Amino acid sequence: MIVEGFDYRMARWMPFQDQKECRRVASITREDITKHPNPNFKIDVIPDVEFPFRQFTDIFFRIKQASDEGRRLVLILPQPEPEYAWVAFLLNKFRVNCRDLYTFNMDEYADQDGNIAPETWPNSFHYNMKKNFYAKLAPELRPPEKQIQGPSDANFRDYGKMIADLGGADVCYGGIGWSGHIAYIEPGSEAFAASSLEEWKKIGPRIVELTPFSILQNCLDPEFGQSGDWSAVPPKGATIGPAEIIGAKLRSSWNAFMVGRSKVSWQRFTVRLAAHGPVTQLVPASIIQTLPSELHLSETLAADIKPLSVEEFSWYG
Repeated sequence: MIVEGFDYRMARWMPFQDQKECRRVASITREDITKHPNPNFKIDVIPDVEFPFRQFTDIFFRIKQASDEGRRLVLILPQPEPEYAWVAFLLNKFRVNCRDLYTFNMDEYADQDGNIAPETWPNSFHYNMKKNFYAKLAPELRPPEKQIQGPSDANFRDYGKMIADLGGADVCYGGIGWSGHIAYIEPGSEAFAASSLEEWKKIGPRIVELTPFSILQNCLDPEFGQSGDWSAVPPKGATIGPAEIIGAKLRSSWNAFMVGRSKVSWQRFTVRLAAHGPVTQLVPASIIQTLPSELHLSETLAADIKPLSVEEFSWYG
């Protein structure tokens, strides 16, 4: 890659190494970002101020619709943000019976030996799903507690089967990580090594070592504070695999990560690579391009990426 006469290659530890493709997708404009040749892959851009409202009312709508129709609903859900309480508020307000709701957290933290974080640990995803969603539901509306699942040492061997036995997920919610991961399906990971893309698609839940991208992303997330404390983030994750994502009837990806309340986002490039770059296990989220999927982007995230020779902003005010 040559920028202003300086020729260099990307760092060797970055799994995806096609610099030409990186520059191509970085040049995709706000005007063109929603265009894709697969009509079943729908991309839309949502005003920043509406984004969390739209995201969590989408989950509420699907739960209410299934309840009104008297059918079972199986959801794979990402990191249980405090805003899950908004879903619980709406379900309580409209007296939605959730007895036929089944939710599966898509991932969880694990230690260096692959022991999965218990739900008693306040930074675990399952602790926060129980706190932010399940506990906020009126007791008479809650599903049985066994229907609210997250990866654990007790169930992980059968985690993929538990989802498959319910017919797969109706919707797999999520977002795109800095590495291009979806769930904790990390690119270049030994846990997801495969001889071909087709073999990779068949892999189920795994314990995976987190990439530097994911460690650094997570140390800027609310559960560890926003001070960049990478020493606080566990080294591994327990995650569903490509098989569970592909097995869902629909993938609904919501992307609006910013650094604090700034307009700075590591996701502005990553979503372009995942949505418009090559479909490859080196960018795991790229698989959603080939399947019935929704990709929702905030307006700030969809904004143009300035050329490398043009300063987007100054760190110094």
